[in-house]
Amino acid sequence: MIDYHAFLNKLSQHPELAQWRETLPQQIAEGLNEARYGDLPRWKNALAALPDITPNTRTLNASRVGADGNITDNQREQLHDALKGLHPWRKGPYELFGVHIDTEWRSDWKWDRLKDAIAPLNGRTVLDVGCGSGYHCWRMRGAGADLVVGIDPTPLFVTQYFALQKYLQDDSVAVLPMGIEHLPEKLQAFDTTFSMGILYHRRSPFDHLFALRDSLRSGGQLVLETLVIEGKEGEVLVPEGRYSKMGNVWFIPTVATLEGWLKKAGFTSPTLVDVSTTTTDEQRSTEWMSFHSLAEFLNTDNPDQTVEGYPAPRRATFIAEKP
Repeated sequence: MIDYHAFLNKLSQHPELAQWRETLPQQIAEGLNEARYGDLPRWKNALAALPDITPNTRTLNASRVGADGNITDNQREQLHDALKGLHPWRKGPYELFGVHIDTEWRSDWKWDRLKDAIAPLNGRTVLDVGCGSGYHCWRMRGAGADLVVGIDPTPLFVTQYFALQKYLQDDSVAVLPMGIEHLPEKLQAFDTTFSMGILYHRRSPFDHLFALRDSLRSGGQLVLETLVIEGKEGEVLVPEGRYSKMGNVWFIPTVATLEGWLKKAGFTSPTLVDVSTTTTDEQRSTEWMSFHSLAEFLNTDNPDQTVEGYPAPRRATFIAEKP
């Protein structure tokens, strides 16, 4: 079920994070408050319905576990139905004993675009802001990170993480029910901090960049992925109303503008890793996320535009250093 004790013990082994460990239990309780989140009991029931299966293979770099035939058809059906009880699944994909969770996002594509450009994660302490169910957290751990802390305020995603943790079984990875604003001020504890798909949701992009900077130790690396538009330095799209049917999109800069923002926020050596247009092969509706997705967010007559007439989603990934 939902139990953070093993992770909290791991946290105590990191002096720079040990103080945070004292306040975390209360923060976790607040983030998983059933009085506030009425669907939590249903999601917990789905967790409880997961069958007890002992995996004999685990591949964190592919978020895959297996039992080489040590699972019955009845167990696989039980597993499938319990996992479907945690719909919608946004980030992935995952493979659990032959059950393929075909998530809305092909998050593995995003990982492949950046994994060879970032500082090696071996032995590092990593923060993943807005991590969803923790797909990239498992990839970071698989790449050698010593400790991976994911944070996301959505209780469903936290519950999905615990469904995966039941089988992936690695206490050095956790998804905590909170946003970056709940981190201790000027924590300065992480070797690498990831913020992927978050910046454009923040009303103040600079406050977000400052918070990311303050999470890092001196010499630490930021990995930032966000929506961008084409254009010159200083240009920014501020959507009137919705963008791609999202109501919480505030600022979409050009690549050159974003580089300037990173410098102004105190980061050094901002380096563009990738710019990619998001396609309907990368973000789409599936059996595991059956709501509308990117295809419904684009102009059917001109897929280079959103339904509102703005440029279609285009994403840039930067790395930068904290001095």
